Amino acid sequence: MSVLDAPADAGPRPSGPAGGTALIPVLVRLKLALLRNGLRQSAGRRAVYIASVAATLLIALGQLAGLIALRGHAHVGSLVVLLAAVLALGWAVMPLFFAAGDETLDPSRLVMLPLRPRPLITALLVSSLVGIGPLFTLCLAAGSVTALAHGAGGAVCAVLAAPLTLLVCVALARAVATANTRLLTSRKGRDLAVLSGLVIAVGVQAVNFGVQRLGRAGGLSALDPVADAVRWLPPASAIGSVDSASQGAYGRAAVQLLLSAAALALLVAWWRRSLEKLMTAPDGSTLSAAEPTRAKSGSGGSGLWALLPEGRTGTVMRRSLRYVARDPKTKAAWVTALAIGLIVPLLNALQGTGSVYFACFGAGMLGIQMYNQFGQDTSAFWMVALTISSTRDAYLELRGRALALLLITLPYTVLVTVLTAAVLGDWAALPGVMGLSFALLGAMLATGAVASANFPYSVPQDGAFKNVAPGQAGLAWISIFGGMVSAALLSAPVIGLTIWLHLAGAEGLLWLLVPVGAAYGTLAAWGGLRVAAPRTADRLPEILTAVSKG
Repeated sequence: MSVLDAPADAGPRPSGPAGGTALIPVLVRLKLALLRNGLRQSAGRRAVYIASVAATLLIALGQLAGLIALRGHAHVGSLVVLLAAVLALGWAVMPLFFAAGDETLDPSRLVMLPLRPRPLITALLVSSLVGIGPLFTLCLAAGSVTALAHGAGGAVCAVLAAPLTLLVCVALARAVATANTRLLTSRKGRDLAVLSGLVIAVGVQAVNFGVQRLGRAGGLSALDPVADAVRWLPPASAIGSVDSASQGAYGRAAVQLLLSAAALALLVAWWRRSLEKLMTAPDGSTLSAAEPTRAKSGSGGSGLWALLPEGRTGTVMRRSLRYVARDPKTKAAWVTALAIGLIVPLLNALQGTGSVYFACFGAGMLGIQMYNQFGQDTSAFWMVALTISSTRDAYLELRGRALALLLITLPYTVLVTVLTAAVLGDWAALPGVMGLSFALLGAMLATGAVASANFPYSVPQDGAFKNVAPGQAGLAWISIFGGMVSAALLSAPVIGLTIWLHLAGAEGLLWLLVPVGAAYGTLAAWGGLRVAAPRTADRLPEILTAVSKG
């Protein structure tokens, strides 16, 4: 619902320049009206909202009680300072991924109203304090300052630091959202929303790794070196000022409070500048149609595209790479594979429990992208099907897709292998791992091409997290997991050679696995494409029907 769709009980619209005090209750009532009208849409939505509010409040109260219980702990200052920094980071990035969840984050809806930036910013900042997010932040800030405050000076700083921390977080979120409003309402913004789940997953893994390292390091004392630097960064500096004042360092406490206050002023100034630009600068819908059209980047064979081969192979490679760059579902799958394929071996290596051979996981994650090649095209595959009239056409189509995938996976595989070996310091095993990764990648290209021809399924476009059309889950399981098992069996000769060299104590000959793995992977991929090409040409109608169901 937009601002202009709000009901009459949201308050009268201001006519003419409105002062900040007159505008504040209007926008607060407007936000409450938007929330109330949204909950009226369905009982299920109300139930989900109430359950989420209750869960958030329970977590916030638990955090508040836990922080208060840590009062007097020798290293609680380091913990709450880092907690404030993480909280601010969350406020900064969340609008980029979940802007659609709160339409009040879009100030462009107020463009047509006669409002000046300064009173509008004041009213928006106050209305932003209405919600479960600010309440959760306030609970954490209150618990943090309570855990640190000792004496009259600490109490005074605590009274100032808690609301200042909340205001900096909210102003940061508003400034980031306003500066990126046009991005967030564009196709690229929707791509960010699709990738938000990946960011959360990576963040959870990072937190899990940090907790494990913290446990091995012997408790909160391990946080002190990082906290000593972070306590001078707003808004963590506001929380740090309470600790400084409690220790009698009033000058340091004043500087830390001033740093957070200055950050708030700078954020508001940045917010105001972005708001003025948004409300006055023309966008694509207001530019003259007579303006000379700019040449589209990436069109034809210019730039880096000119490096691709000519003919059908180059055309297919360009199409596949553009899917990766532009289609949200394809982009999400690729970024997820790239991130997880790097995180798993590196995290295991950093924890000291991994092996260089975990780097093969990266090649496996990217090899999966070869499966269901035609399903990724969805209903647009019919245009590709019209160009396939023979086994030769099918072979060139599959080869172009495989080469586009190799353009990314080969350097990525080398990078993951080298990084894992560097972290573990096991350079002697590097050639063997790299050769095995090349062989595995070639085997997955082969089995992926065959699976794409025999077990195609549709990828729905109506949901960010729906990757299989109803009724086709069995095909997806057979295609991916059956293909992975087949790829492992196909790579058995290189795997056996690697094991034999280790058992025979011939680690000095592991370098032979690099050319052997590359040659074997190339041969396996070529054979798989040759097997899949006639099957693809014969089953075009069935493939088209399967991939168009979503």
